[in-house]
Amino acid sequence: MKTKSLSVILFMILSLNCFSAQKSDTIVTSKGNLVIHFLGHGSLYFEFKGKIIYIDPFSKVANYAELPKADLILITHSHPDHFDLEALNAIVTDKTQTVFTLVCQQDGKFQKTAEIMKNGDKKVFLDIPVEAVPAYNIVNKRPDGKPFHPKGEGNGYILTFGNKRVYIGGDTENIPEMSGFGKLDIAFIPMNLPYTMTPELAADAAKVLKPAILYPYHFGNTDTSRLLELMKGVKGIEIRIRDMQ
Repeated sequence: MKTKSLSVILFMILSLNCFSAQKSDTIVTSKGNLVIHFLGHGSLYFEFKGKIIYIDPFSKVANYAELPKADLILITHSHPDHFDLEALNAIVTDKTQTVFTLVCQQDGKFQKTAEIMKNGDKKVFLDIPVEAVPAYNIVNKRPDGKPFHPKGEGNGYILTFGNKRVYIGGDTENIPEMSGFGKLDIAFIPMNLPYTMTPELAADAAKVLKPAILYPYHFGNTDTSRLLELMKGVKGIEIRIRDMQ
């Protein structure tokens, strides 16, 4: 009886923690499997049709020298935890395609020429349609009143893998443009206080975006269980918590 009670307590603790140590998920698409790898913070990489696509590689969450070389790299904005030269240089090759914002390109420190995408641009890389969408703050601002992420400087990205559309929010809040993003199968929504969304703002964004699968990511010390509580009773959205602090 004592052993059984301890097992129940352990299960409750693990459930309340809401974390999954799972490092990858596989999504079935009309053109083959999409494998999503969770590196941490705002950093992800995808495997699709033999190609490797990185989002915001960040050297503090992984040893990029031990990871696969990149076929495509997408950078959402110029902050050093998203635009990290150490991580970039570890995975780039002569054949790697890179996508930057204009501010990243103006930095001038990355030696390889990058493709520039701004909000509203649509291009195709590796036969994968990529849309750059707005990512910015409305509520959260610096002490001087300027937003942490000004409108027009950063991108979110929507990638289409076969019949699946995947949204990566970058550093954003629940902005009005989200209502025009169209049908999404997967959404990565940031929840890193005070720079992006509270759980309340993330829940509001999720209800507008209506993805089949929602991954809160780049959430720092924000309590992910609060998002689960706020989304109780919302049908059609599966929330998956992975270790993306």
